[in-house]
Amino acid sequence: MLMSNPWPAVVFRTVAGGAFLAVFGLATGVPWLVLLAGAALLVHQLVQVYRLERWLRTSRRRHPPRGRGLWGHVLDGLDRQQNRQRARRLRLVGLLRRFREGANAMPDGTIVLSAAGEMQWWNRLASRYLGLQWPLDRGQRIANLIRHPDFAAYLTARDWTAAVKIPSPQDPRRTLEIRIVPYGDHQQMLLARDVSELHRLETMRRDFVGNVSHELRTPLTVLQGMSEQLGEMESLDAEDLQRPLALMDQQIGRMTRLVDDLLLLSRLETERPVVDRAALDMPRLLDEAVEEARALSGGQHGISLTADESLSIEGDEDEIRSALSNLLSNAVKYTAAGGRIDVRWFVAEGAACLAVADTGRGIPAHHIPRLTERFYRVDAGRAARDGGTGLGLAIVKHVLSRHGARLEITSEMGVGSTFTALFPIAARVSPAPDASVS
Repeated sequence: MLMSNPWPAVVFRTVAGGAFLAVFGLATGVPWLVLLAGAALLVHQLVQVYRLERWLRTSRRRHPPRGRGLWGHVLDGLDRQQNRQRARRLRLVGLLRRFREGANAMPDGTIVLSAAGEMQWWNRLASRYLGLQWPLDRGQRIANLIRHPDFAAYLTARDWTAAVKIPSPQDPRRTLEIRIVPYGDHQQMLLARDVSELHRLETMRRDFVGNVSHELRTPLTVLQGMSEQLGEMESLDAEDLQRPLALMDQQIGRMTRLVDDLLLLSRLETERPVVDRAALDMPRLLDEAVEEARALSGGQHGISLTADESLSIEGDEDEIRSALSNLLSNAVKYTAAGGRIDVRWFVAEGAACLAVADTGRGIPAHHIPRLTERFYRVDAGRAARDGGTGLGLAIVKHVLSRHGARLEITSEMGVGSTFTALFPIAARVSPAPDASVS
């Protein structure tokens, strides 16, 4: 809005008023009236200046004082200028708030850096990933707070087209991919992305390729050696063939189990979750699984079963049987002769629980999170001697996941381990008979 020019009117009124007073003073013989009018005008100007200065210095009022004439124009102009500045400030505050809300909603940790690498602002994810504290760390150099050697080398190289992966300073189990993006006037933005799951999957993929090749190569080498040995024999009688053929049968069986487990795991991963569920006779399935485990043990372990016969779940019988078989065979393999294996089927905290507890040597705590990965070995040498495929717990995990259940593992070195599957309860038979023990 354009302001009108007040000066022509002000000059006209001043000249006209002064001329009138001069003529009136000369006509009446009192010329001092002109001096009195000038003094009054000076006092008026001083009063207006005082009001303006006092408002600027002490007043908390939003609008300046009101005035008339030229001072009215001046004060109104100040009011309009102040309103424009306030509106501009509100727009900037709104833009800054929306920027911060957008930055906090980003899936990456974001840090705004100066040209010297000093941190000026960051979002909540950056605080969580890197342990930054606002405003304590504001102005600190990023190189002083993230001291990982790979990150230091990344800053030194200044190749912003690449990224660097480092463990989070807050949680070493979290892997961060950090990238620096230049922008603006020598500004930089650091982006930190959580790639822990991707890193874990890449590690699993590499382990899978290497381990499956190794697992298949061993039985194939044995079969090849036995075949060559049979081909070089001059006289083939039953006694000479007995041991080679037994070894061939053993390795062929191992290969068959490995292939079967791979196919089952592939099916569990690719098929949709179980939809056509039926109520399962869990006491019967558990009895069958325990008998198989006793046969596998050959009487070397004490295996007991305690089952709540009123407790039922819904699911795919073949998949649940496979999970039970893998849990029990795993307990038999890793429990020394003379140890005990206790199987319990019961209700706890609103879930149907299957607990398989053994008195084996236990599992170190750092191995437990990876036990359900394909081919993961706590003791690779012993697993190879036992002839396991390394896929049993991976199959258990996928079966439970398809049935809306989960697996919990607890272990204490020198005491034993407990594998607990927690299922959603489908039904309880009423009246409930006493739990069966075998």
